[in-house]
Amino acid sequence: MSHPQSPDRFHEDKATYTVTGSQPDIDAGVEAIRTTLKTLPIRPGVYRMHDARGDVLYVGKARALKNRVANYTQVDRLPKRLQRMVAQTRSMTIVTTNSEAEALLLEAQLIKRYRPPYNVLLRDDKSFPFILLREDHAFPRVQKHRGARKYQGRYYGPFASAGSVTRTINALQKLFLLRSCTDSFFANRSRPCLLYQIKRCSAPCVDRIDQAGYAELVRDAQDFLGGKSTAVQKKLGAAMQAASDAMDFEQAAMIRDRLKALTFIQGSQAINAEGLGDADIFALAEKGGAMCIQAFFIRGGQNWGHRSFFPVHTADVATEEVLESFMAQFYEEVPPPRLILTDREPAECALMAQALAERVGAKVRIEVPQRGDRVRLIRQAQRNAVEALDRRLAETTSQAKVLDEMVDAFGLDGVPDRIEIYDNSHIQGAHALGAMVVAGPEGFRKNAYRKFNMKNPEISNDDFAMMREMFERRFARLVADGAAREDPDRDSGEWPDLVLIDGGKGQLSAARGILENLGIEDVCMIGVAKGPHHGREGREVFHLMDGREITFPLNHPVLFYLQRLRDEAHRFAIGAHRAKRSKAITVSSLDEVPGIGPARKKALLMHFGTARAVRDAALEDLAKAPGVSKAVAQQVYDYFHG
Repeated sequence: MSHPQSPDRFHEDKATYTVTGSQPDIDAGVEAIRTTLKTLPIRPGVYRMHDARGDVLYVGKARALKNRVANYTQVDRLPKRLQRMVAQTRSMTIVTTNSEAEALLLEAQLIKRYRPPYNVLLRDDKSFPFILLREDHAFPRVQKHRGARKYQGRYYGPFASAGSVTRTINALQKLFLLRSCTDSFFANRSRPCLLYQIKRCSAPCVDRIDQAGYAELVRDAQDFLGGKSTAVQKKLGAAMQAASDAMDFEQAAMIRDRLKALTFIQGSQAINAEGLGDADIFALAEKGGAMCIQAFFIRGGQNWGHRSFFPVHTADVATEEVLESFMAQFYEEVPPPRLILTDREPAECALMAQALAERVGAKVRIEVPQRGDRVRLIRQAQRNAVEALDRRLAETTSQAKVLDEMVDAFGLDGVPDRIEIYDNSHIQGAHALGAMVVAGPEGFRKNAYRKFNMKNPEISNDDFAMMREMFERRFARLVADGAAREDPDRDSGEWPDLVLIDGGKGQLSAARGILENLGIEDVCMIGVAKGPHHGREGREVFHLMDGREITFPLNHPVLFYLQRLRDEAHRFAIGAHRAKRSKAITVSSLDEVPGIGPARKKALLMHFGTARAVRDAALEDLAKAPGVSKAVAQQVYDYFHG
């Protein structure tokens, strides 16, 4: 059976029970569940619980849907967390599957899509990086890869971070001299590039190595990434000895440097996983109501990094259930290895192994080691999990203290759950855009960041007008969404509790005017302006809506926190602006001419040399270009001359 790619391929049935009134009512929730029970089959599937607005509260799986969902009607036997969920439930969506294993995979898919508040969530928005050895070229290229596997080649990973991938690719270049350039760069070389000069590429682009010799380097790289580093080491050692015996000391020195690169990789392993092959190692730590799962990625007997995960919504949930939910969501993005080592059995361990085996098409074993070297690996993962959780709790405690001090300083109603910080970026009005970053008590929420391309070119050099356009677009949409949901209290989680604006009284006044025009009067906003000594850190002045101005002493923790929020908005705005500017460099004015495709665009550029020459050309000259008819020439001329 294949892994489910989309819930749309399953039979889906939605039962709805409408309740008047806005306060959660547990009797109404139970009645909605009982209404759904009347049509539920006794077969495997996944169910979703929705609140009055239609938002997903919880996603669950079952071997027998009718029996599992019926448990929610026995409210007295439910923990407090699930009682609150039932009280908010107003409808359910049912998806039937062919097996319980398939239901487990679909459940993980839906949890990642909807991120329900009553499910254990793996809060990690970034996909894992891989090394891709492409095979769609006579001279394969090694590169870093994220996302869908759309290229032909071999994928090695996951790696814990982009940095670990970059270090490994650099070592692979030193060791195997594989190219990393794009195909277009490769095709247009007439002499070797710098990588050849520093002995990180064999320069196949200019025939410094033939296809057979390069293919041998590729095979050695595949052996190394596949765990056969010892065989590669012996082969290089024999080649170095042969070059030395032949008095070819330059070649021997080059091979010696490659051996050094191999030794560096082998010596930089954080843990010794030799003989383990492909495996993932998970250990869980629990303290103070928080949990941390430490993951080590072993591929080909090499440690490819480790990462700490901090799942959320884990209160009153057993550690075995947290581990099960974590693994299901984790392997939604990452192909599982044949062996998974854990410090405890996840809930429904056999079912999890069956589901992962169906996904990867091979047997997957989940083991809890009891003796030998594998126990040592588990203990090391446990120690890392405990240390990571301690650091997290210390940071959280410090963060909570800073937020409490900020509440007192600014007179806020409470600790803000969602802080939005706004900034804009442009160069003399060109490529203008605005940026919004979002933070909360747990840190930055990068999946909520947003860019605003300025639609009105006349305001691109006016910071006040740019701020007004940003706020109009951001808050008008929130108002429209709230009206569509009949949500006057605006408790959807998308409304900010605090807004920070990079600027002084003028920017704050412009933003406040926009909100008042939209009928919004209860969003707290603060302007962050440089003090009298511009450019000096620590002299910022904070402008409040009631006209007050607040400054903090140097080294004050609240000042550091607010500076960090503002700097993140700067970073995001400038990065987005640079990306927009870089993209604009490659855009030609011919791209905007209707009816001009790539072939005619190329013909015009080849004939006139530049897009500006095409724009200035007479109608008769345009018609003389190869492949350009009189009608097309007229179209181009009319576009540039009105």
